[in-house]
Amino acid sequence: MKAEPGRDGQAWQFGGAWTLSHANALDQAAAALKPGSGAVTLDLSPLEMLDTAGAWLIMRTAERAGAGGAKVMWIEPPAALLPLFKRVLEAGPEPVEEPARRVLFLDWLADVGAATEVVLKEALDLIAFFGSLVETFGRIIAKPKRLRWVSVVSHIERTGLNALPIVGMISFLVGVVLAFQGADQLRRFGAQVFTINMVGISVLREMGILLTAIVVAGRSGSAFTAEIGAMQVNEEVDALRVTGLDPMEVLVAPRVLALMIALPLLTFFADIMGLLGGGLMSLVLLDISFGQYWRILNTAVSLNTFLVGIVKAPVFAMLIALVGCFEGLRVSGSAESVGRLTTRSVVEGIFLVIIFDAFFSVLFSYLGF
Repeated sequence: MKAEPGRDGQAWQFGGAWTLSHANALDQAAAALKPGSGAVTLDLSPLEMLDTAGAWLIMRTAERAGAGGAKVMWIEPPAALLPLFKRVLEAGPEPVEEPARRVLFLDWLADVGAATEVVLKEALDLIAFFGSLVETFGRIIAKPKRLRWVSVVSHIERTGLNALPIVGMISFLVGVVLAFQGADQLRRFGAQVFTINMVGISVLREMGILLTAIVVAGRSGSAFTAEIGAMQVNEEVDALRVTGLDPMEVLVAPRVLALMIALPLLTFFADIMGLLGGGLMSLVLLDISFGQYWRILNTAVSLNTFLVGIVKAPVFAMLIALVGCFEGLRVSGSAESVGRLTTRSVVEGIFLVIIFDAFFSVLFSYLGF
């Protein structure tokens, strides 16, 4: 290649073979060209051979000339080489536009609107998934043989029996903490004996079921999402559909039913452990024997107090299992998707549990329970 003075500026002639085997030498020669302030004409008519590497070098030389302020003009290559050159020219990078000036409040408002739209769409999808689950249970009730009882029992063991140690320990320690803090605060008013009332009502109405549901959401809800998500990644769910099996019946219904059976039992166990923790701390702080503790507790709480807590358990179980299976079936074909949606299922499950717990608290208070 060579540079010659032209009528309105410089004329750069590109001749010979512009191919990959000569790329290094051609690149150095092109870099030595210095465009002036006028126009630069790139004359490609002497080209004899051209491949994509050579066309890219010519295009980069033209871009360098244009960046220096010169007006770039072209003389096209021979007809045999023109289609390849145009193809490379069209495949060049798009010009980068300067980002528009950000208006912080409007950007924030747009982000809030986009997030709200995503939340509403996911809520509608979850409601539709719940409707599909209700339809599935309707078919199972009409024909109970469709339900896989072996799978139900297996999930009861995994979500209920295997969770007893962690649920029992947390509930026991929460009972200890409630009794200790209650006695410490009520001592100022000379009403330490009412610590037992506070522990009994708090554990049976709220703390037992709420803490158990949160533990189960983190333990079993995430497991449901990870298991079904892994099946999605391995295309096992698609294989079920191909063989004529409904994933709602095979994967979702047994998990939901198992958790609706296991969570009330776990809640009852958590209530007992929480009351035992409160009784132990009352024995230490209030010098009250276990016999006195149970007698005072019997007068402080009623059957309604226990039922208010236990009746929430099947609802919370349904919410946790529903969200876990819903997010699991939304997993796409990547391990990153499994981890992201597993985390989301735990957060959404705990969020829904707390929302519905607040709703039940207001409802029972309004009804006088």
